[in-house]
Amino acid sequence: MERFMEPHLDITIDDNDIIKGATDVVKSIRPSWSVDKLQFKLFTNGITNKLVGVWCPGHYNDMVLVRVYGHKTDLLIDRRDETRNIRILNKAGYTHSIYATFNNGLAYQFIEGDTLTTETIRQPEVYWLVAKRMAQMHRLTPNHPEMSKSPVIWNKTEKFMQIMPKKFSDPIKQAKFEKLIRPYSELEEEYFMLKEKLSKLDSPVVYAHNDLLLGNVLYNKKENSVTFIDFEYTAYNYQAYDIANHFAEFAGVDGPDYTLYPEETLQRAWLRIYLQAYNKASNVSEDEVTKLYIQVNKFVLLTHFFWGCWSLIQSQHSFIDFDFLTYAFRRFEEYFKQREKCLEID
Repeated sequence: MERFMEPHLDITIDDNDIIKGATDVVKSIRPSWSVDKLQFKLFTNGITNKLVGVWCPGHYNDMVLVRVYGHKTDLLIDRRDETRNIRILNKAGYTHSIYATFNNGLAYQFIEGDTLTTETIRQPEVYWLVAKRMAQMHRLTPNHPEMSKSPVIWNKTEKFMQIMPKKFSDPIKQAKFEKLIRPYSELEEEYFMLKEKLSKLDSPVVYAHNDLLLGNVLYNKKENSVTFIDFEYTAYNYQAYDIANHFAEFAGVDGPDYTLYPEETLQRAWLRIYLQAYNKASNVSEDEVTKLYIQVNKFVLLTHFFWGCWSLIQSQHSFIDFDFLTYAFRRFEEYFKQREKCLEID
């Protein structure tokens, strides 16, 4: 049996009254804090969950972060897996600790740092830290009876394809859907082609983050460190997928600009740092860098495809103010735009 280190609170936070709900959570885990003095900060950069920070005056760095899961995100995410992943990575010294779980969310430690931007992610002093930390995470080999060591991406994508909407009851949304998204039969055909080609690439299967977008990396300039957060999709997966997914996120989330996808020179510099840390070697051959570069730039197609499917599901269920249908279109559009070039790279 797994021993749970943090308490579970029988509290359900109302999406429309997050401050009250966060107060109830903090009262349980920080009983010495004076309720009438609590201060709150709503974080607005997430497109899956809602997040509020709670602290007492003069104790900003002791802030408790209260995350409320997005509507129907249990269709997308196994929350037991997520909390297990946080415990594994906290024990390794790589992320925050959990203070408590509650019925529709969790409370956890605040870590000082700035989320990355499309500018900071390209700075050598920053991407050196990210590449090294990803390699260190990929070297972890957590063993858990319920944790499969097969690459998660195929089952996860197939599940998403099963549950993503094929039509909408809202006629305006349906018209937009028909205009922007290709027919399901075409997407299904593309998926099986990708599965056949990518599974033959011999990319190592590692303990992967799988969602390393800019908002999930905290950079502390003062300490010259990065911390990864949000482990909702963390599982064993292809090494090249995790790196490709991060590279695709150089484009940003709000109106992603895929001209910001890192050029070959930057990728090779990044991959060399990564391989040195992953192999624990000071020297890495050009052939090793090239092999990983080719794998990454084929797997990037699957990252676009996967998040396109994810965004369609969110467009049906999420209450968050974000244009998920347009985001799905952008991911699929980039997939088809890069398809031939990426598949032919050698």
